[in-house]
Amino acid sequence: MTEAFPKKANLPLVRRLEAVGFRAWPASSVVYDGSWQVRLTAGHPSNRLNSIVPLDPSDHRDVEIRLAKASRKFEAYGRPAVLRQTPLASPVLIDLVRAEGWQSFDETIVMTCDLTHAELPDTLDHLPTHDIGRFVDANLATDQVSAKLKPALAEIINAIKPPSGLFMIDDQKAGPVATVLCVQDNDLAGIMSLSVTPSRRREGLGLEILTSALRWARMRSARTAWLQVKATNEGALKLYDRFGFQEVYRYSYWRQDT
Repeated sequence: MTEAFPKKANLPLVRRLEAVGFRAWPASSVVYDGSWQVRLTAGHPSNRLNSIVPLDPSDHRDVEIRLAKASRKFEAYGRPAVLRQTPLASPVLIDLVRAEGWQSFDETIVMTCDLTHAELPDTLDHLPTHDIGRFVDANLATDQVSAKLKPALAEIINAIKPPSGLFMIDDQKAGPVATVLCVQDNDLAGIMSLSVTPSRRREGLGLEILTSALRWARMRSARTAWLQVKATNEGALKLYDRFGFQEVYRYSYWRQDT
């Protein structure tokens, strides 16, 4: 199995990035059990919105009982339990789910970039829209996912409390071809939902829209940008490398083998 995170992670930074991540992508229901956060969102399948998230490596009391209790909450939502493993997860808990036959999937890299010194490309600038419905339609189209998710996605974006920039690139003939959501939380700017329609990739649209979002965040005094990207997404990793994004930690998910 792939190592889910570096052994010497900067835990205070991990905690801060996890916290801003929760605020940038808020779940409908959040319940705490000790330092565990149980996040559930009935209308959206995202694992970020539907997972058990341990937040203290030393919190491993009664793990079997607590894991079973949290799993029942997922059963009530009609979905299998999912556990998010970051460097803040107790090794005791991870050993338990491994012993119980849970399977690890979706290794993700959390990266940051120093915005104060980043050299942003000289690209066409795009201003954020205030029309959430239009942005949601564009994001669903570029991601090529079901329009049935529109109410849930709109609800999530409406629930984001920090200032947010909704960016999109429209082609006069083809319609929306790229989207990104930038959430500014004090000095941190989170890059979310970066998407380019498959038929228009490798045309520089990702570079263009990401530059617009980062320029917007820097003008609003953000000093550090952060994002999450699947470890297998080589195209996105190359793009982020151009801006100086560097890995801070990794996380993965565990689910019961069905």
